[in-house]
Amino acid sequence: QVQLVESGGGLVQAGGSLRLSCAPSGRTFSSLAMGWFRQASGKERESVAAISRSGYSTLYTDSVKGRFTISRDNAKNTVYLQMNSLKPEDTAVYYCAASPRLGTVTMTPTSYDYWGKGTQVTVSS
Repeated sequence: QVQLVESGGGLVQAGGSLRLSCAPSGRTFSSLAMGWFRQASGKERESVAAISRSGYSTLYTDSVKGRFTISRDNAKNTVYLQMNSLKPEDTAVYYCAASPRLGTVTMTPTSYDYWGKGTQVTVSS
């Protein structure tokens, strides 16, 4: 079993930045592909970014390309989502997800087996 705890959410003005962190426990971190997803109120959960086990491969949804960066520090057992130039439409609960099955990187939610409880990100205009 893998437990995921997100942190770093909060309230920020449009144009500002936040960095989300997620620290899985219960399994060797380097064996996990990781992803970030978000769900705005009244909307379906959507993928944001994903990173392979090694960190060499990443994927982003189009709406965050050039603004968000996913990274991982396998020595610190932590995955990050650096969010810059935030927009009100980025407001959502952000979830960290992990998969021990993926040999590559994907943003398909059903490929992930473990999920955190989420952290709220609110961007004011």
